[in-house]
Amino acid sequence: MKKTIVPILLAAIWISISEFVRNEFILKSYWIGHYQKLGLVFPSEPINGAVWGLWSLCFAIAIFIIAKKFSLLQTTFLSWFAGFVLMWIVIWNMSVLPAGLLFFAVPLSILETYLAAFIIKKITA
Repeated sequence: MKKTIVPILLAAIWISISEFVRNEFILKSYWIGHYQKLGLVFPSEPINGAVWGLWSLCFAIAIFIIAKKFSLLQTTFLSWFAGFVLMWIVIWNMSVLPAGLLFFAVPLSILETYLAAFIIKKITA
């Protein structure tokens, strides 16, 4: 149980912190400006934060499962593709992805995924 719950929770906490810092402090102006151009208000109510917390937990679970069969780098890139690339395709399709933020979001999301995979690999080793 410790080798399952603890790594997933620690990875989820790391992912949540990373997402919060990236989207609230580094990229929020991109989001707000893009949403204003669309005539929308960027959603930043507490319920949105709770849903992102749920996403972080689900992402950590996915990383945990992938990490059982793959190396750290393979886990990182498979997880990153499943968690971020697919999400970006969906939000781009809905016209709510400000493409300019990808310059920052791609490397930061890879780092986020790598560290989450690293946490899981280290604790489950």
